[in-house]
Amino acid sequence: MMRRPVGSAHEKSVESVMGAIGEPSIRDTSAQDVVIDPAPARRRRRTLLIIGIAAGLAFLTVFAFLVRSWASSSVAVPRERVRIAEVVRGPFVSDVAAQGTVVVANNPTLFAAAMGTVTFHVRAGDSVTEGQVLATVDSPSLKSEYAREKATLDALVVELERARIETRRQILQNRQNADLATTRVRATERELERAKAAFEQGVIPRRDLDRAQDERDDARLVYDHALANAKLHEESLNFELKTKRVEVERQQLVVDELKRRVDALTVRSPVKGMVGSLLVDQRAAVTENAPLLTVVDLTALEVEFRVAETYAADLALNMAAEINYGGKTYPAVVTSISPEVQQNEVRGRLRFAEKLPPGVRQNQRVNVRLVLDSRENVLKVERGAFVDAGSIAYRVEGDVATRVPIVLGAMSVSEVEIVSGLKPGDRIIVSSVTDFGNAPELVLSD
Repeated sequence: MMRRPVGSAHEKSVESVMGAIGEPSIRDTSAQDVVIDPAPARRRRRTLLIIGIAAGLAFLTVFAFLVRSWASSSVAVPRERVRIAEVVRGPFVSDVAAQGTVVVANNPTLFAAAMGTVTFHVRAGDSVTEGQVLATVDSPSLKSEYAREKATLDALVVELERARIETRRQILQNRQNADLATTRVRATERELERAKAAFEQGVIPRRDLDRAQDERDDARLVYDHALANAKLHEESLNFELKTKRVEVERQQLVVDELKRRVDALTVRSPVKGMVGSLLVDQRAAVTENAPLLTVVDLTALEVEFRVAETYAADLALNMAAEINYGGKTYPAVVTSISPEVQQNEVRGRLRFAEKLPPGVRQNQRVNVRLVLDSRENVLKVERGAFVDAGSIAYRVEGDVATRVPIVLGAMSVSEVEIVSGLKPGDRIIVSSVTDFGNAPELVLSD
């Protein structure tokens, strides 16, 4: 409580008035009052305000530090919950795994060569050898046609032989005529020589010499025509002989085709394997080119696989592959790739590079591994669920795993390429890291 200062002008005036009226003087408490200076109070309020502000700032600093410490606190993870692998450098094989189905690459269907009645000699599921008789087709019309055409061929062959004999006879006769003309020429030349000698001796007249010379010229003309006619006649005979030979050859082709069709009435297995199915009933009447039965070639089995369309650009013919059957791995080669995508998948086929596995059967399921790429000296690590996180990994140093950014490259069934972010010898968590959120550190506890 503030007191009015002692000795003020008001109190002095009061005392002077009291003294004037003669009243006795009353003792007051002025001797007990203390004069209060207002400046220290203001300083005290200022000090309290400064202390309050400083305390608030300190509280905010401590709160921010606590929040920061809480945000950056490590997550404790049992070591047995994670799988750790070491980053190494070495050969890298980029591959893809797929499921495959064993299919038959050679599954011929046998047809009827002509209209007739079929008789089967095997049943579905029977094992057969190459060339074994599977069925016969009785076709009287085809057999009759074959016999008729063969008789025609025999007649043409006889006619050809007759023409050959006639050709030789005509050629011989023409040669005989030419020889006779030659003899005639020589005789007339001798007569001409005698006529010349007799004319020179004056024994014969001039007309006899001219007649002998004309006879010699006639003989030469006959000789020249005989040779020309013989040559033309021989060419004509050879042409006619060739025509008959062509007719025989044409008829021979007809007979050969009919013979092939008659032989095809006996249906034989083209491969060693197993009878797949009988497509008609026993002793059924069939038309020409009607399917009769199928034969499965068990030595030509292939594996049909499907992979995601993302690998379509990496697939190629003759690409190396592996087929896992019965716990063993067998080398294989890609033989075909489908040009179209069905249900986001690409189909292809593999063939066994070596012998077939024992006991493999059609429609069995196998595991397939396709080798897309092979490189040396590649930084890699065991493949795990950590690849789902994309660009981060937890590098393990002692009992602490630190979150680090990485860049992944090609992936295979068991390994993944590390492009950047890690070095050889680093150990990282390859199991799933999605449960750790964005924790910058993990503490691995035993």
